Amino acid sequence: MNLETKQLAELAPEFFSGTIVDREAAEATCARLESAMGDLLSVIEQETELVRRGKLDAAGELQPDKAKLVSLYMRGMTFVRDQTVALGNLAPQAVDRLKRRHAEFQPVLRINLAVLATAREVADNLLRKVAEGAGTSRAPTTYGPGGTAPRKASLADGIAVNRAL
Repeated sequence: MNLETKQLAELAPEFFSGTIVDREAAEATCARLESAMGDLLSVIEQETELVRRGKLDAAGELQPDKAKLVSLYMRGMTFVRDQTVALGNLAPQAVDRLKRRHAEFQPVLRINLAVLATAREVADNLLRKVAEGAGTSRAPTTYGPGGTAPRKASLADGIAVNRAL
């Protein structure tokens, strides 16, 4: 997360509020949302690559920044949605650029979600297999007297005593 986005994340409630009344404010709103989207995209791409390489601990370390950026992005998108008419009238080129950027963002997000879902499924299957393995009782695979399969010991068999001593 770059310095501008960190500052923006702290100021998000104030920044994404009010009414846009001039071209400068409209362009600044689009530019700041683009910046936040770019930072979020960067973190998502890093996370995707780390998960693909099996570096889940490193990917997990990105979560705090990712959560802040997602929150900032959602606030910004909500604000932009509420100011659609003003933005479209005051800064149509900035809005078009923001729309293109958003269209580029969607496939990357889908890939990230697919990679995370696959990693979660692999982890769930692994845990299930371990639990199944730990829960099964295994009989010895040796032979008993006369080549018969050994019978399971029971409490009725009593206690074995070594009389050789």
